[in-house]
Amino acid sequence: MSAIRIAAIVLIAAGILGLVFDGFRSKNTHEAKIGPLELSVREKETVSVPMRAGVGAIVIGGILLIVPRIVASRRVS
Repeated sequence: MSAIRIAAIVLIAAGILGLVFDGFRSKNTHEAKIGPLELSVREKETVSVPMRAGVGAIVIGGILLIVPRIVASRRVS
């Protein structure tokens, strides 16, 4: 499998995941111990993936899958 085909499949999969899941969340925990005192801070961050980005990734991945076949068929003719 060529690198372009692998990149196309990854783009299509990422685009589908971007459409299915609106974004992703990350959680960070910061802890500190100062003598008998213990402090903990938890942060939650949500990153949204725009619908345009998901659709764009699917379209670009599809183009990368189709264009090499069209070019190869024109070379043979």
